[in-house]
Amino acid sequence: MSKVSLKVLVVGATGSIGRLVVTEAIRQGHQVRALVRDLGRASQLHAGAQRVLGDLTRPDSLAEAVEGIDAIVFTHGADGGGKAGAEHVSYGGVRNVLVALHGRQARIALMTAIGVTNRSGAYNRSTEAHDWKRRSERLLRSSGLPYTIVRPGWFDCNAANQHRLVLLQGDTRHAGDPSDGVVARAQIAQVLVYSLTSDRSTRKTFELVAERGPANEDFDVLFAVLDPDTSRELDAVRDTASLPLSQEPERVREDLQRLVVPEPLEVIT
Repeated sequence: MSKVSLKVLVVGATGSIGRLVVTEAIRQGHQVRALVRDLGRASQLHAGAQRVLGDLTRPDSLAEAVEGIDAIVFTHGADGGGKAGAEHVSYGGVRNVLVALHGRQARIALMTAIGVTNRSGAYNRSTEAHDWKRRSERLLRSSGLPYTIVRPGWFDCNAANQHRLVLLQGDTRHAGDPSDGVVARAQIAQVLVYSLTSDRSTRKTFELVAERGPANEDFDVLFAVLDPDTSRELDAVRDTASLPLSQEPERVREDLQRLVVPEPLEVIT
């Protein structure tokens, strides 16, 4: 159980990882608010979670969801919808929630994906999913809010003896299949929730995979060895600069300008 109890909003709460985040956050002693579009879909959530109606694509519906929140965990994603879905949900959802905060402080954990900087693969060329998730990361880095960005490997493809978590940086694994790395959904949920109360995870971006060995017990040790993102930089500390700001759509540049933090952030390691 966490030593600090937070009021945590889970975005994507009815998804396969979001449901686990809700349960894990309650297990760690946090108060949980689940953002849902349909209360019927929320019936399988932990009974201890508060349900609040809201639509990520409608900024005016998010005020109640963010009211009084200490932390937010993003596990949402576009379920189909092609390029438009990737922009309006994966990216737009993060933008709309950050705007709804109106400058209030909240600790953020954002889940994107391993390979998110790979622009040339067939998957990104057809959906632009990586590009829009990467842009959502950039919004968060520009916001000035304390954050952790988790890029998990392939869900639940672990072998029976693969429980030891490994945190990587630089996003260099671009095969586009489980050889990039695997990790259990439950492990992703654990890392996302633990990051909310760990100073060692602040302003850090990493790929999350599981390798052979026993499960980790001390998450601070895992977070501590990582390099923090550089203040005022849009991309993670070791990422390849393959998405020039000058070539970004005007609407994306306007979003970044609206959310940009005016002063450099303190580096926490």
